[in-house]
Amino acid sequence: MRTWWNGAAGLRQSWHSWQSSHALLLLPIALILVIAVADLRTPQDIHLGPALVIAPALTPSFAGPRATALVGALAVAAQVVIAVFHGGLTTANHIVQIVTLTVLSVMLVVYSAVRERRRAQLAQVRSVAEAAQHVLMWPLPEQIGPLRIASLYLAAEDEAQIGGDLYAVTRSADQVRVLIGDVRGKGLAAIGEAALLLSAFRESAHRDISLPELAVVLEQSVTRNAADLDSSEEADERFATALLIEIPDRDPITRMTSCGHPPPLLLSPGHAVTDPSLHPSPPLGVRGTAAPEHTLDVFSFEPGDTLLLYTDGVTEARDARRRFYPLADRVAQWTDSSPETLIHHIRRDLLAHAGGRLGDDAALIALHRTPAAPRRHRHGALGHGSARA
Repeated sequence: MRTWWNGAAGLRQSWHSWQSSHALLLLPIALILVIAVADLRTPQDIHLGPALVIAPALTPSFAGPRATALVGALAVAAQVVIAVFHGGLTTANHIVQIVTLTVLSVMLVVYSAVRERRRAQLAQVRSVAEAAQHVLMWPLPEQIGPLRIASLYLAAEDEAQIGGDLYAVTRSADQVRVLIGDVRGKGLAAIGEAALLLSAFRESAHRDISLPELAVVLEQSVTRNAADLDSSEEADERFATALLIEIPDRDPITRMTSCGHPPPLLLSPGHAVTDPSLHPSPPLGVRGTAAPEHTLDVFSFEPGDTLLLYTDGVTEARDARRRFYPLADRVAQWTDSSPETLIHHIRRDLLAHAGGRLGDDAALIALHRTPAAPRRHRHGALGHGSARA
């Protein structure tokens, strides 16, 4: 049903785009008529014909090479009509104007064709990126176990589908486990590392092991496959921060194990924001260190509370005066909001703070504990992730 709806929406968008471009095509055609009529009504020593080049010059901004060629041909035809009624086609001035307009129109058609080809290539790249995103990034559910969930991913790069942050949620028995992380590095190797990290989490999170033991499994996966991902010198510098969270259905607590990742914020009704004090171990995949000891931290997580997970792209976003985004201060005014509304407020406020453009990828997850824990989704994994491009 969703696929059909997306397809219908795409058809409607294409139809509206087609209508818009054809409506705009009337503008250069009308401009040609106005210039031609005005030139014919003015004295012969006043030449408005050169202004006809404006019409084909405008057309590539909203139409393709065929429409540009059509408008260019109409402009040349209008120039020929002007020449016939103002001194004849054989005058040097009119010959120069016709030839110049023809050459410029041809150049504009070539420009439009090149632009159209590059646009098609970009659309193909976006399509491939979107396909990779759907393979790597599974959308988070709106409800899983006792939790209502809302998430946000903002890529720092324009038109990017895949960035440097990752997150995933899995349901196992009577608890929910969550992973949020940030892969260091760029290129295909970083994308591969993010995919391996997500795959390892989805495969192991349902097992009857503690979060520190799960962190060891993820550490082994990252370390074991790092050399295969990239044989360059940067392979030794590849690592990923990660925060593992476990939320039981019936116990009003949350268990956390941090591998170099920023701690979450606990939002309670009444503008109360708590920053849990974690005991983080080094990030996953750091070379040259002994096997880290992962700590399990336990905190209260009552019904009605919201746990806000984020990556450092949020808190390290800077404004025009190079000030970091004060996440804890800003969210204090939205503690009574639903997860969806909370994420919406943060997105708008964060982009306003950063001037509409982030310097790093940013990801957020809002987990709201509902009073009752529905018994469904016994097993399975859902997630969303990416790697730094």
